[in-house]
Order: sequence, then C-alpha cells, then structure tokens
Amino acid sequence: MYFVPIDEKYYRMRADELDARISAAKDALGDRLVVLGHHYQHDDVIKFADYRGDSFKLSQMAAAQTEADYIVFCGVHFMAESADILSGPHQRVSLPDLKAGCHMADMADIDAVEECWADLMSVVGETVVPITYMNSAADLKAFVGRNQGAVCTSANARAILEWSFDQKRRVLFFPDEHLGRNVGWEMGVPLGSMILWDPDKPNGGNTPEAIEDSRIVLWKGNCPVHQLFNAKHVQRLREVFADIQVLVHPECKHEVVEQADLSGSTGFIVKTIEEAQPGSQWAIGTELHLVNRLAKEHPDKFIVSVDPNMCLCTTMNRIDRPHLAWVMENLVKGSVVNEIKVADDIAEWAIIALNRMLDIV
Repeated sequence: MYFVPIDEKYYRMRADELDARISAAKDALGDRLVVLGHHYQHDDVIKFADYRGDSFKLSQMAAAQTEADYIVFCGVHFMAESADILSGPHQRVSLPDLKAGCHMADMADIDAVEECWADLMSVVGETVVPITYMNSAADLKAFVGRNQGAVCTSANARAILEWSFDQKRRVLFFPDEHLGRNVGWEMGVPLGSMILWDPDKPNGGNTPEAIEDSRIVLWKGNCPVHQLFNAKHVQRLREVFADIQVLVHPECKHEVVEQADLSGSTGFIVKTIEEAQPGSQWAIGTELHLVNRLAKEHPDKFIVSVDPNMCLCTTMNRIDRPHLAWVMENLVKGSVVNEIKVADDIAEWAIIALNRMLDIV
C-alpha cells in the first residue's frame, strides 16, 4: 500500500458531473466491480453502493461476489483490510482515501497490545483470552488468532465473551472499553471485576491484586462519536417527549446504555426501526448520517438523534465524490489506486480469528 495523491481536477468538478462520471465508470466496469457503502457514509456517496451495511457484513458480501475483480470500500481503513482478508486472491480492494482511518482502531496498536499481553502473563499466567472488536487493524486480528482468541462484532460480542469464559477465567478486550463493559455488565460481570488498561501506564495503571481479581480487562479506547453521548441527553429527551424510546449503540458509555430502552449493533438499530410501529417515537444514539437516513426512509415514525448537535464520523467523511470518481475512473483504465493489501502472514492468522468467531456464533 502506498499513497497516491488524487488528481486535483476532481475537486473542481460540479456535483452533477461527478455523479455522471461515477455512474459511467460503474457501467463500464459492470460485474467486475462491487462498491460497498458503510451505514455511516453520507448520502451522496452511499447512493452509489451496490451493498450497504456494517463493516463485517459488507466484507462478507464482497467475498461472495466472486465474479468481481475490484472492490471499492466506502468506509475506513480496517474495513477495507477485512475485505481484502476475506476476498479471493484475484480481487483487489481500494479505499478511495487512505486517510480514512478509524480513531478507535488507532487507539490500540500491536506493540502496545503485545506489551499488555506480556504484562498480564507475568501476573496471571495463561488465564486470559484475547478478544478484538472488528474495529481494529488486521495485525491485531492476527494477534488474537495466534493466541487462541477471536474477533467479535457488536452483534455477537456476548456470544464471544461467553465462549471466552468457557475457555479461561478472564478476557482481554480491545480496543473499545464501552462495548466490553456494556456486554460484560449485561452478562452479570460486576463493574468492579472489569478493570481499565491504560497502555501509557505501567501494568495499565492497575495493581497486581486488581489484575488477579479481574474477569475482563478493558483496553482504554473508544469511538469518539459514540463517546459524546451522555445520560443528560437522554434525560432531556424524556422530559420533552414522554413516549420516546431511546435506542443506542453499545459503543456508548455505560451510563447511556443504562438509561436507554434498547441497545444493539448498527444492524439491530436498522432492523428495530424498520419493524417499529408507525407513529412510534425514537431517539437514536449512533452516527448522525445513519440517524438522518433512517428518519428520511421512515417518515411514518418520529426519529431524532440522542444529541442532534453531535459531530459526524470525520474520518468516514473523507470518502467523498471526488475520491470515488477518481478511484473508479482509474479502474476503468486498469489502474488500481489506493489499494489495501494485507500481508500474507498477517492475513493467515487474521482469517483464523475471524473463522473462529464464525464457528462460535
């Protein structure tokens, strides 16, 4: 993977011209191309997606399109990595802007996790199962694959943690502390048995006694978007809308999940709204593009964000029409720019971790 700068001419094009060029490139490539759009993408990009969904679902869809030579992932870096890991050897994955990373995924890197693992082994020995959230780099997925752990999604995190506790006494969960804490609490693990590991401090900022007493070791990481929701937002909504139902993603803080009526993955949020009764009122705690799209697609329901002033996923928003047009017109010429390629040794262990997840759930 190496950085190729976008041709600046694309930024000088009108929106309608960009739309026409993207559509023409899609037509020219036909079945050789599949475009994936994550739920958090803005509408002027996701409208070109052949499939839309959460990151793992999209990667599975891409792998199923065996006739496609090219996969353009309108998401962020770790998502494109997963698509490359799961896709066939003849398929090539592009991320329209290589700067589209994930702040949460960046909060855990392989060196820090390996240091944490060594520290845990020195205190409690081989009593820990490593679990990485899907929102992590490929080398972290490979790490859990090598160490008898698994990947999880927000939809199957409970099943993965239940499996983990059948294997060993404790779990190292990274990179999102909130998902791990919320799922652990749902399973009946006391908050006092879940310790926070700060990679910038010796032993993660914990005493040996606290580590020995722990059941879940939570990495100090979060999604900056979901982190912004708080209990006061929920309380204010209930004061204004007596019948509103609050539906949040488990990447939100524990206090928000406790105050909510329902909590679940992005897919769960979409399905809940699709199946909700006409006239029902919903406040949703997740990325604003998805909330606004659900409100537009379901005008028979009242849908607002838990915090309408929240920020958007800024890294996801790096994928825009100029980058999409540039990548796709290069594909028409036979040139793959911004290709995401996971090294074979990392991909080998990462697929083991992903398959272990699929075997569990």
